[in-house]
Amino acid sequence: MDFTFNAFYTLIAAAIVLLLGRFLVNKIEFLKRYNIPEPVAGGLVAAILSLLVHTFWGYSITTSAQLQTSFMLIFFSSIGLSANFSKLREGGIGLVIFLMAISTFIVIQNVVGISLATLLGIDPLIGLIAGSITLTGGHGTAGAWGEILEVQHGIQGALALGMASATFGLIRLLINRHNLATERTNQQIEKRNNTPMDINSTEYIPFEYPHQVRLITADNAITTLGLFAGCLAFAEFMTGFSRGTAFELPTFVWALAGGVILRNVLEGIFKVQVFDRAIDVFGNASLSLYLAMALLSLKLWQLADLAGPLMVILGAQTLTMALYAGFITFRVMGKNYDAAVLAAGHCGFGMGATPTAVANMQAITNTYGPSHKAFLIVPLCGAFFVDLINATVIQMILKFFI
Repeated sequence: MDFTFNAFYTLIAAAIVLLLGRFLVNKIEFLKRYNIPEPVAGGLVAAILSLLVHTFWGYSITTSAQLQTSFMLIFFSSIGLSANFSKLREGGIGLVIFLMAISTFIVIQNVVGISLATLLGIDPLIGLIAGSITLTGGHGTAGAWGEILEVQHGIQGALALGMASATFGLIRLLINRHNLATERTNQQIEKRNNTPMDINSTEYIPFEYPHQVRLITADNAITTLGLFAGCLAFAEFMTGFSRGTAFELPTFVWALAGGVILRNVLEGIFKVQVFDRAIDVFGNASLSLYLAMALLSLKLWQLADLAGPLMVILGAQTLTMALYAGFITFRVMGKNYDAAVLAAGHCGFGMGATPTAVANMQAITNTYGPSHKAFLIVPLCGAFFVDLINATVIQMILKFFI
């Protein structure tokens, strides 16, 4: 029997998951030590409980996909609204190097997935799904390709392959092994979080301190909600307008692009101030709710038939991601603390999309301290450039190799 949660109950369930995750991370040393984000900690418990209930009693829950998608689009809009062209220039050569490292890994990820699927005697498309479609692309890309893979290629349950484990422990290993940073005490973390962010600070970086106090007003909040509404309207229009054309893109990419356009037009042409602090608050809240809903709605039993081969492929992908982040990403980005946080971000969207990347980096910087460079580079690369590159690679593979 399946129970369908409407948007209201889905929001309540997601809030419970987040509170559970916060409790677990605060109480269990293992979770805190390995920097497990609160939505992931609570969401995995919810997914396991859902599996047990379905196994023993036959009950399952379907949450509001529309609400989950809305929070995802708000998060990507916040990334776009935070991306002005001056920050792209600030990224400099590091942005280019990081993008090259990521682009190379997308190809490697798909080669590993397709090769192992072929060796295991299953459809190579399963390997592609367990490659960059879901691991780098995440839920947005999975949703965009799911119907195509099911209708045109006969792959049932394509969306169920979208969740994979992110590599958290690796990054702590890098930081401790190379003595890149000293772990902050709980008192230091609480002091920073309870100190309001300087509104005149030139070092403000969106999403870097998810728990720090932001000084925003009701007027700021309403204006910012208007910006988000504009981004979502643009995304909805462009998704329909571009459908079936050469420049068809997932809705979340259009939401991000709308944010970039709106931010730079307002500031560059009309000289209108955009409130980064309000964007940051809404973006972080949407990120947490999105991750909680994504894990809450995961139906692990749908993967039963492919559990063995899928675990082999995902295990290999996790190992490949860990090795690449540790020996390639970390080294080419400078072998310093910023490089370790960048490697955390790469693990995040290499094994779970950009929201996971940001959550990973937040968990690291909350413990060890800020990394302005990482929060400049990763959101732009992970949410904007990489999605375009990933879509191009997937289309080429489907057209020429499968």
